[in-house]
Amino acid sequence: MKAIVQDRYGSTDALEFRDIDTPTPADGEVLLRVHAAGVDPGVWHLMTGLPYLVRFFGYGVRKPKVRVCGQDVAGRVEAVGKGVTRFKPGDEVFGTCTGSFAEYACGRQDRLARIPANLRADQAAAVPASGLSALQGLRDLGKLQSGQKVLIIGAAGGVGTFAVQLAKALGAEVTGVCSATKVDLVRSLGADKVIDYTKDDYESGRYDLVLSTGGNRSLSELRRALTPTGTLVIVGGEGGGRWLGMMSLIFKATALSPFVKHNIRSLMSVPHAEDLEALREYIEDGTVMPIMDRTYSLNEAAEAINRVHNGQSRGKVVITTT
Repeated sequence: MKAIVQDRYGSTDALEFRDIDTPTPADGEVLLRVHAAGVDPGVWHLMTGLPYLVRFFGYGVRKPKVRVCGQDVAGRVEAVGKGVTRFKPGDEVFGTCTGSFAEYACGRQDRLARIPANLRADQAAAVPASGLSALQGLRDLGKLQSGQKVLIIGAAGGVGTFAVQLAKALGAEVTGVCSATKVDLVRSLGADKVIDYTKDDYESGRYDLVLSTGGNRSLSELRRALTPTGTLVIVGGEGGGRWLGMMSLIFKATALSPFVKHNIRSLMSVPHAEDLEALREYIEDGTVMPIMDRTYSLNEAAEAINRVHNGQSRGKVVITTT
């Protein structure tokens, strides 16, 4: 099968488009014929091994343990491993797996769900990582309630576009922060107010919840936007150096949290079927839809990764394999 393979950490120059063996599903896994794979900022970090700290989270210190890139996936079940009860060959599913930048990949049945009836495969592949981060950040860590005011930083990105829609669905008053070229997009998603971060600043002490999905704003700056007892949820971002990256901000937030009235949380989203099903329901009833930027073919994976890393995308970038 064709796949995007890397045997060393590095830029997109480390990626190779070549033939490798088709994987075999283990117990509890299914073999997928991949139709499409989503691209998120995490792909770049795992490709480069930066910040260095990520290498010690089981990804390989000297070189990548997983040679095929990609996690978000949409495809057709081709075969099932022992103990699989949720799916059968022919089912069309989406979720997360190992090595989705390939024609075939294996995924755990508890990290997959059936593709929403109103989505194409490329749209479904745009949902998992970003949709789960938005849902778990707002609902679980943010405890967002109807009528509360939420500030979403990075509102035009992968997580941000889902977060704006989900926050509105939960009954919040939503302010989105993005660049000038993306203001109309964020407004079209239902945001009550959109702030161009290149020109304006957000109001201090106004928001019950701040969901920071990008950028390199300081902890003190993020806290200033909160009400005295508001909640800050850090989902992602850049900066912080080659060793710690955004983890430096998360470490500071963790150390500070016990000593302030603000509730400061950092999110490591967990892929599981129950939340994928929740997203599927939101999508099928028309409350939430993935915002597509561009699609690339499998041999154009390097271009797709660079587009996301350079902050050029409006919504989600997807790689198609069929």
